[in-house]
Amino acid sequence: MTTRRTLLALAGAAPLAPALAPFPARAQAEAWPARPVTVLVPFVAGGPSDIVARAAANRMGQAIGQPVVVENRPGANGEVAARVAMRAAPDGHTLMVGSIGVWAINAALRPNLGYDPLKDFTPLVLAVTTPNVLVVNRDHPARDVAGLIQWLKEAGGRAAYSTSGVGSSDQLTTELFKLRTGTEITHIPYTGGAAAATDLIAGNVSLSFQNLGTVAGHIEGGRLRALMVTSDRPHPVLPGVPTAEQAGLRDFVVTSWQSFMAPAGMSGPLRDRVAAALRDSLLHAETRSALERIGFDVVPGTPEQYRRFQEAEIARWREVIRAARIVAS
Repeated sequence: MTTRRTLLALAGAAPLAPALAPFPARAQAEAWPARPVTVLVPFVAGGPSDIVARAAANRMGQAIGQPVVVENRPGANGEVAARVAMRAAPDGHTLMVGSIGVWAINAALRPNLGYDPLKDFTPLVLAVTTPNVLVVNRDHPARDVAGLIQWLKEAGGRAAYSTSGVGSSDQLTTELFKLRTGTEITHIPYTGGAAAATDLIAGNVSLSFQNLGTVAGHIEGGRLRALMVTSDRPHPVLPGVPTAEQAGLRDFVVTSWQSFMAPAGMSGPLRDRVAAALRDSLLHAETRSALERIGFDVVPGTPEQYRRFQEAEIARWREVIRAARIVAS
């Protein structure tokens, strides 16, 4: 396969390059996939990004005739993986799944972020959305949100909460909860939602707002107790668990999400081909059913739809961070 570097060299060497400019994009799209595709995940295995990446990769590999390999690169709430992905060739063989924290909150929270979620990446698809769930250890004395608030006030700041990392949606959700309830809770960040849930199960922290997909199995298995969901209506995966408004918290709707991106500079035809392969994989009956069973809403659209959504989310969280006076540690 003609490499992107060779194509660029040829384009710069010949006076006819402008007339031939469309050719590399067509060749690039036609050549994909020429080898295995790597999907970078910026968190440890078992969390929402990892679950979504593996669900899509399994079906996508069968469809495109090449292995789709998921590689976990945790660190700095997504920055480690993002730096690797943004430097990869925009040839469709390196993709990245990221959360709301990676693709929106970081941009609003970190002025010196080592990547730009808009400029350094090509949007592919918004994959899934899901509410967060307020969960406590099964042995915690609180049986509802009102009881938890009372317990936290009596604890006088000695309680702690776990999150998937600094600047994650679960941290911002908990910080908003603190502001709305007048409670003090110490933040303990982890390298992903799975690790945050594990330490909560062990009783090392008091509570956590985790993605439904991360904790649904633990709730069903009785290892964690759900006190509320942050959706605007009760969720079918958690029948009987109240929404935030039903639990007494108004204007507390938070939806987390996962999406696929590629390095900036990908041609339009290739972008559309990769996005279509991802969209078909996510919407396959088996994949969609498996994701919906653990609380994800599968919502892949077009790259343009996702980019508009992402821009709106960055603006939204920037305002939340300003109002709550949250700063990156």
